[in-house]
Amino acid sequence: MPRFFIRQDQIDNDIITLRGDDAHHIARSLRMAVGENITVCDMQGNQHECRIESFDEDRAVTVRIFSTSHSETEPCCRVRLFQALPKGDKLDTVIQKAVECGVYEIIPFESERCIVKVKNDSEARKTERRRRIAEEAAKQCGRSIVPNVRETVTFEEMLRLAAQAELGLFCYEGDGTVPLGRILDQSFVRGASGEYPDIAVVIGSEGGFSIDEAKKAIDGGMCAVGLGKRILRTETAPLFVLSCIVCASELRE
Repeated sequence: MPRFFIRQDQIDNDIITLRGDDAHHIARSLRMAVGENITVCDMQGNQHECRIESFDEDRAVTVRIFSTSHSETEPCCRVRLFQALPKGDKLDTVIQKAVECGVYEIIPFESERCIVKVKNDSEARKTERRRRIAEEAAKQCGRSIVPNVRETVTFEEMLRLAAQAELGLFCYEGDGTVPLGRILDQSFVRGASGEYPDIAVVIGSEGGFSIDEAKKAIDGGMCAVGLGKRILRTETAPLFVLSCIVCASELRE
């Protein structure tokens, strides 16, 4: 069933009006008619089954909620992915697949060895495109929220944001790392309330991290983790880590 996302304050007595691109997509691309059903998610974990009541050409579509349920598709923990800027369109792929793997938020950042550098005049446009990729992925895989994609931050700002998580995983190829599996077994456990800790996952670019950057991350309280015996590409590593987290939190129950 087609899936759309709204803010909760857009619901008025079981009536929702979809406008703009969503209305155009329903009317023109999907060619839906009055009486057909769609799913609308309110970004609060609720999904509403709705029936189309009227069209204002392709400018607005009015639907009525006939059933509401709490989504079961969201992960048991919030994972924020901090991805150093990779070359080409790799970040697009990372965003799409990370949303499918259950990521809560994606924050690109610029590190010392990034080949790609931030251009202020195009950053807003790139961020908007990345958010559209996240939304399309969320619709495709049945999420009840659209994971946010932030504008690119500096390495220092990334460390500040990552430090807010209960568990920080700094994925590193250098010496002194602890295997990811061991960290998850020891630190990624349910609390008294039955919830898993929030996680920050930090991934480097093609050139990895400098020794100085690794020291700053570790001094800031992050765990330097290794991802196994093979070297993973920058676009593979985040999906590997997210998959391991999903396995530890969802696939053993």
